[in-house]
Amino acid sequence: MSEVQNRSHVVGLVGNPTSDKGRGAQAAERVFELLTQAGTEHGFTCIELTGDSFDDSLANARGRADEYDSLVVVGGDGMIALGANAVGNSGKPLGIVAMGSGNDFARGLKLPVNRIETAVEGIVGAIVRGCTIDVDMGHVSGLADESVDRFYAGMLSCGLDASINDRANHSRLPNGSVRYFVAVLVELTRMKRYGYHIKATLADGSVDERDIVTPLLTVANSRHIGGGIEVSPYSRFSDGMFDLVWMDHVPNLKECAVAISNAYNGRLLSSRVFGWERVRDVEITRADEGDEPPVLMADGEYVGRLPVRVTVRDRALRVLVPPAVKANEESQTNADVLDMILRDGRDPMSGRFA
Repeated sequence: MSEVQNRSHVVGLVGNPTSDKGRGAQAAERVFELLTQAGTEHGFTCIELTGDSFDDSLANARGRADEYDSLVVVGGDGMIALGANAVGNSGKPLGIVAMGSGNDFARGLKLPVNRIETAVEGIVGAIVRGCTIDVDMGHVSGLADESVDRFYAGMLSCGLDASINDRANHSRLPNGSVRYFVAVLVELTRMKRYGYHIKATLADGSVDERDIVTPLLTVANSRHIGGGIEVSPYSRFSDGMFDLVWMDHVPNLKECAVAISNAYNGRLLSSRVFGWERVRDVEITRADEGDEPPVLMADGEYVGRLPVRVTVRDRALRVLVPPAVKANEESQTNADVLDMILRDGRDPMSGRFA
């Protein structure tokens, strides 16, 4: 393996010291040790940017951006959200050491999960070789004021999905996937019908404006949520589009059981319970009918409340990846997605069932 060309290359590291009863801090310490050792051999250094909280770490990563050339985050989807908000649109690449629960963004890219040494080895190789991919991000901004201003890499959850996420975050169960599954079951028993007004720019440039009264609304950039639940199977990381997914009606118990099963095998959107359309951007406000929507959650982190505008930032996040991951992403085609959409019986443009 050759040395990096720029001997002054610096890697910034952000961990999550409050996660998993201190295990997050231990994981970050191990990553720092491994990166420092590798840097001695390959000509880069590592600096610690972890703060006392999410906001403190984000402020460090932003405020000291001129001190590092690439950023590595250690943790789950929330840490990837931190990385996206720190280096998105900057051209600085993000390395991911996926640890803990969830890890849906890393899972979607087929990066190693809960394997520190393997993840760091891949990051070091990517730094040395300059191996990166550029993926889309979502940007959420407030329509009423500037209180909402956040990037996300995976999913913006606006309804039942946000309530599930919030419940899972506060659960005392030890396993992340189990926490999420139990949260799904609990929230399904107390499902509400939230009222949204949607104004979306579709793939062909036309505008779809309507009221949707639904328990669930998601603006997806990636496929998975909740540790492997495939809510948006048609999503791709670099297609310049969102997938808007919602429930067309409140499902009965049989429909719930089928939906949960389908959500783990990539067939969720074959069910007529769900609406779907591909959008370039969307404004989401409160409709006159329906219950008051809950808080918005993106990549497992609190974002704010409606009204908001959500836009795609095309290939705005650069990610350090092993060559195999890069090859896999580059091998995916629009034809593959089209085949899935047609398989499920939907019209690719309108999203409706044929």
